[in-house]
Amino acid sequence: MSNALPTLGIIAGSGRLPLQLIEACQSSGRCFFVLALQDFADLIALKDAPHAVVRLGAVGEAISHLREAGATELVLAGRVQRPSIGSLRPDMTGTKLLARMGAAFLSGDDAMLRSVIAFLEDEGFTVVGSNQVLQDLVTPLGQLGHIAPDIRAQADIAMGIKVAMALGKLDVGQAVIVEHGYVLGVEAAEGTDALIQRCQWLKREAKGGVLVKARKPGQEERADLPTIGPATVERVAACGFSGIAIQANASLILDKKAVIAKADELGLFVVGVDYAAT
Repeated sequence: MSNALPTLGIIAGSGRLPLQLIEACQSSGRCFFVLALQDFADLIALKDAPHAVVRLGAVGEAISHLREAGATELVLAGRVQRPSIGSLRPDMTGTKLLARMGAAFLSGDDAMLRSVIAFLEDEGFTVVGSNQVLQDLVTPLGQLGHIAPDIRAQADIAMGIKVAMALGKLDVGQAVIVEHGYVLGVEAAEGTDALIQRCQWLKREAKGGVLVKARKPGQEERADLPTIGPATVERVAACGFSGIAIQANASLILDKKAVIAKADELGLFVVGVDYAAT
């Protein structure tokens, strides 16, 4: 059955997600090809996988590699820091993409990713979400692990959800940290890891505060879903926060068993929350 599936092109940025997609393809016998984005993808980890390395601006070269590999279905996986136009050095196809994107390149991440996906589909590819390929990574509803948020943390989660939804409507970011009803910080261009590090110096207690992550309202679901993994749990614990709340059925948990084990070990809660019901 898996061999009947089209060859999957994995456009790989940084992080663990591209590697999990590779492992899923290998275990199921599905054909795949990795388009590794230079300066972002983990090239050492990809060395044994069929792949090519391209810089962001080399769009024509990237499309050629994907077609030569027979990839007809694509998935965008991993984090990519948006470059400046000056550093992009687009080829002819990249220039065509930039012209099509227009103001979207200077807008939020979701607007830009929508333009990229539309461009790829006009080139004849089908773009799917990583959650469609790795359904077991989707965040379930409810408490994961043995530790539950206390009443104070539940109130912080409720506040964080409101802020995250407002933030997402502006296409700014996906994460917020709240402690005792105070918003310590919101995610912008720096990403979740930097948000966690920055907010540790704003805490009022040795252990308290919650990281809340949510998909932006109306977000393109085939790219940039909120994601956590074991490293997120370790970072949250190291910075003295009490737990993580992430939107159920609209986000990803990488290495779910490892996340639960690490959270239990470090005394943190991880919960999947139905934002519509909060």
